[in-house]
Amino acid sequence: MQDRYMAYVGSYSYNGKAKGITLYDVDVEKGTLTYRSEVEVENSSYLCVSNSGKYLYSIADEGVVAFRILENGNLHRLNARKIKGMRGCHVTTDRNDEYIFVSGYHDGKETVLRLNEDGSIGGITDGIYHKGLGTVSERTFHPHISCAARTPEGRFVLVGDLGLDQVKIYHFDENQGTLNLVDAIRCELCSGPRQFMFTKDGRFLYLMYEDKNAIDVFRYTPGERVPDFERIQTITTIDPKHPGELTAAARIRLSPDEKESHLFCSNAGDNSVSVYRRDGDTGLLTQLCCLPTAGDYPKDVAVFPDGNHIAVINHASASITIFKVDYEKGLLVMNSREIPINEPNCCVITKLI
Repeated sequence: MQDRYMAYVGSYSYNGKAKGITLYDVDVEKGTLTYRSEVEVENSSYLCVSNSGKYLYSIADEGVVAFRILENGNLHRLNARKIKGMRGCHVTTDRNDEYIFVSGYHDGKETVLRLNEDGSIGGITDGIYHKGLGTVSERTFHPHISCAARTPEGRFVLVGDLGLDQVKIYHFDENQGTLNLVDAIRCELCSGPRQFMFTKDGRFLYLMYEDKNAIDVFRYTPGERVPDFERIQTITTIDPKHPGELTAAARIRLSPDEKESHLFCSNAGDNSVSVYRRDGDTGLLTQLCCLPTAGDYPKDVAVFPDGNHIAVINHASASITIFKVDYEKGLLVMNSREIPINEPNCCVITKLI
């Protein structure tokens, strides 16, 4: 039987034009998304799928909401949990789906919650607030936590802070679900670390900067007390020949193939997507192209399972644009008409179990 895939897109719902999460059937070969239905979530700003592929989690006004992904791709709501803070901006589970991490941009809080065996969200195990002052610029004056994730071996949790220009490193007690600060990656002032991703093999970390418009590549070595991050490359997220004055890197994604041979980065401001070839042995990136998205404010980019197409989530122009990727020529070719959708924020594509 051929594998089946679904796409889930989170949107703001406060103006009544969207319900929260929109479901699309995915045709991987043709590179298309076909509208199916909507599910009510108050202002779904970020989504993630559990590593088991069985559950979907969404940031919402009420905290974080859990869904079971049914066999046909529809969603069954399990429960919701408050995070005892301002609304989050990023959510992720660990590799064993034992904990869920919710990052708070507005109040600089990282919240850890336990996950139950049925995929529902349990109680809060820890909540830490970042403190301190950033630079004098408006967006980086005080803590703004932008993302978090456990390291591949699970011993530590990285918490990116766009306001403090740091990625703080916490030791993680997997029994208690608690965080203990041990170190930090100190970034360039006013760089704005927004998002990071580990490779599947756990050897490399890609750290993207919103204000600096760059990606740092780190070689990662686990440690008993403190991990080691060796920076081996810095590469621009935009076209070096045509740098935009008001450009902000928005989201990075790795291709879903076994070797994760490509990386993608969306850029707001100049409204572009950069495509990179990734060397699996060295971790180094080579920029293949940086081209327009045919939309405004590409807040996210989702890579189709075969890596041949991407769906760009254009927040301000309320659209999804789909492109076929020509890696040899370094081109993005429009694959179909744009898909209208109200204020989309995030898209995940997942295989149905």
